[in-house]
Amino acid sequence: MSPGGRAALVAAAVVAADQATKAIVRASIRRGETVDVLPGLDLVNTRNRGIAFGLLSQGGALLAVVAGVALLALLVFFLRHRERRLAWLPTGLLAGGAAGNLIDRAREGSVTDFIDPIAWPAFNLADTAITLGVLALVYVLEGPPARGR
Repeated sequence: MSPGGRAALVAAAVVAADQATKAIVRASIRRGETVDVLPGLDLVNTRNRGIAFGLLSQGGALLAVVAGVALLALLVFFLRHRERRLAWLPTGLLAGGAAGNLIDRAREGSVTDFIDPIAWPAFNLADTAITLGVLALVYVLEGPPARGR
């Protein structure tokens, strides 16, 4: 499979998992309700109109434009670096995560968040994919850590 195909497959898997889990939460947990899962980890049904941690919650259309520009920049990065080892992985994770949250914004005007650990704002699988995508991008750009130093 080509690197572009791998990136698309990862992005599609992220969007599918993200949208499925959000639909399950919206269908089974009342808005604002908290369900204890493990000590220190709850499930909630909450909405976020902003970006991470609710920042820019009044951003509205500006957030969609910024996300679109970020996705375009990601595509340009991938096209310029597609031969770089593993470049498809952060591309797929970031594109899938961004798309999952953009689908929510387009459909509902906000993003459904549901994973709620202690002392950390609620988030979702798309946010997790974005975070992992950033870490994978750093790895792809910087390479593995040097040994023996």
